Amino acid sequence: MTDGSELGDVYGATIERIKAQAGDKSRLGMAALMWISHAERPLQADELCHALAVKLGSTDFNASNAPSISTLVGCCQGLITVDKEASTVRLVHFTLQEYLSAHPNVFSRPHAAMAEICLTYLNSRNIRAISNGPFEDEWRTSFLEYCSVYWGVHAKMEPSDNTRSLAVELLNENHSPVPTKLLLKQVPRFPYWRYDTFSPFSGLHCASFFGIIEVVATLIKMKCYDINEGDFSGYTPLTWAAHNGHEEVVRILLRREEVNPDKPGCGDRTPLSCAAEGGHEGVVKLLLEREEVNPDKPSDNGRTPLSYAAGGGYEGVVKLLLEREEVNLNKPSDNGRTPLSYAAGGGYEGVVKLLLEREEVNPDKPSDNGQTPLSYAAGGGYEGVVKLLLEREEVNPDKPDIYNQTPLSYAAGGGYEGVVKLLLEREEVNLNNPDSDDRTPLSHAAKGGYEGVVKLLLEREEVNPDKPDRSTRTPLSYAAGGGYEGVVKLLLEREKVNPNKPDNDGRTPLSYAASGGYGVVKLLLEREEVNPDKPNYYDLTPLSYAAGGGHEGVVKLLLEREEVNPDKPDRFARTPLSYAAGGGYEGVVKLLLEREKVNPNKPDNDGRTPLSYAASGGYEGVVKILLGREEVDPSRPDNDGRTPLHLATFYRHNRVAALLQSHKAVTPQHDLRPRKKRCLSPSESITHATSP
Repeated sequence: MTDGSELGDVYGATIERIKAQAGDKSRLGMAALMWISHAERPLQADELCHALAVKLGSTDFNASNAPSISTLVGCCQGLITVDKEASTVRLVHFTLQEYLSAHPNVFSRPHAAMAEICLTYLNSRNIRAISNGPFEDEWRTSFLEYCSVYWGVHAKMEPSDNTRSLAVELLNENHSPVPTKLLLKQVPRFPYWRYDTFSPFSGLHCASFFGIIEVVATLIKMKCYDINEGDFSGYTPLTWAAHNGHEEVVRILLRREEVNPDKPGCGDRTPLSCAAEGGHEGVVKLLLEREEVNPDKPSDNGRTPLSYAAGGGYEGVVKLLLEREEVNLNKPSDNGRTPLSYAAGGGYEGVVKLLLEREEVNPDKPSDNGQTPLSYAAGGGYEGVVKLLLEREEVNPDKPDIYNQTPLSYAAGGGYEGVVKLLLEREEVNLNNPDSDDRTPLSHAAKGGYEGVVKLLLEREEVNPDKPDRSTRTPLSYAAGGGYEGVVKLLLEREKVNPNKPDNDGRTPLSYAASGGYGVVKLLLEREEVNPDKPNYYDLTPLSYAAGGGHEGVVKLLLEREEVNPDKPDRFARTPLSYAAGGGYEGVVKLLLEREKVNPNKPDNDGRTPLSYAASGGYEGVVKILLGREEVDPSRPDNDGRTPLHLATFYRHNRVAALLQSHKAVTPQHDLRPRKKRCLSPSESITHATSP
């Protein structure tokens, strides 16, 4: 394999060959390499082609000037390739990116060049003319999104006089709001979907958004902007700069006497609130130096800057806010959650520690749904935070929320063994505490298949391993329904567990396991108490569920049991064969037809046979198998007079229809039409007569 130095020599030599190409090939090859290696995200093939069609200084963009992607691949002498699945263009190997990063002089000021191309494109007349239509693909050109979202990123990386001039031209004139839409769609923590229009959004807003110091300074000097003007969302230039953490731009704006550093915008969010949520410590510091700024001002959802900072785990910002006396450390948001609650729910141990050091913080304050900080931390599996909270005497380790779920219930349901262990050490914790659905921690752990947690709980004598919930489902029922063999084994080891216990629908653990097609079926069938043919409320047996799901292995296991009736109809008179045929499961159909007791022509309450279901589903293989049986009447109509051929034709299953037509017992002219109308019941007659 070629080592690093040899690869570098190969790359260097190839780049020299690209530069030495005649005509436009050299420019195209080097420009393509520059864009691919310095773009902020992978470029679509069309985006790259359009980028190279932009002519600096031109006021119009002509897409017909775009080179083809095959031309670019050729110009790059094998250094780029097209990812066909993603339709993106990339460098041929990651080592080429490493080489280019280690040799920055290959390209002269690439980000400045890319910013100029993006701005020239956005300033072109045809792009400015794009109307503010629906937010759909119809008005997107290939390169518009990239330019709209990233021109400022490139301009900030490598400022230049040309870039500043082009940016001022773009921002100081009326321009299409479409680039603004595309830009703000990418912004984290901004609810762009609330708005139908993205205007006004001034040049100063845009420059502040990107944090381009030179452009912001130029626009302010032009004195044509109200520095406190809100955009379409109410955000000021200062809010956008704070939101994105552009410290130097924030400093420039704060130097202006007329600036309002605490003006709220969308959702009553102030610059401080936005900066705190983003964890921009330097910006927070600058804003807190201003007397006009309220450090505890809530947004429209009741969350304060401290709440946002704590919820993001930003220790530095939290420290700055804790220094202010006006900040209420227990202030709840509209849903009743405190800063500690948000920090605990995010697993931010450092922030939790900072807050718990303050005497005024209530470590056990519940939210509106009754969840305490401990409950949130336990539900997220944050062991370190749980430890910190359990060290406080005021914290109730077994406090239920409005759904009666305790911290143990949440931890068990999430499979967090470490947290479960910590909670099990506390005597106050009720291990059998049922929630509002009567589900215990063991029930939650079993349903999730968390073997380790189930083991921990079953080691405790006080745990009831067979406690049913409101629907009468036991932990074993949930574990079997999820196919969790390890959990099922653990539960079956307990004498108190009834492996045949039905729920409110009459379904046993075996019924649930059979419908999922799980190996758990084998474990359950090893138990004498288990009835392998026990029907549910609708008379569906485990075999019916397995057949209807196409679980061939489970069907085999069940058919090995003498007690199992292979042709048992349910309340609707459908048999296992009917369900298997209706699902198109050839293997299961074959297994069932091997049994003498199975009637392959048995109709259900609607008069439909297995062949009828297979034909209407278009299952050619199953239809073939059934037509091979003498007992099957291929022309048998259902209660509505529809024959298998009629159904296959109606649903346009042409191959199945052809199969049926070729059968000697089928008369196409006769079977293609329903033979009779089903008589309506009195209630159906009334509905039919009165329906529109």
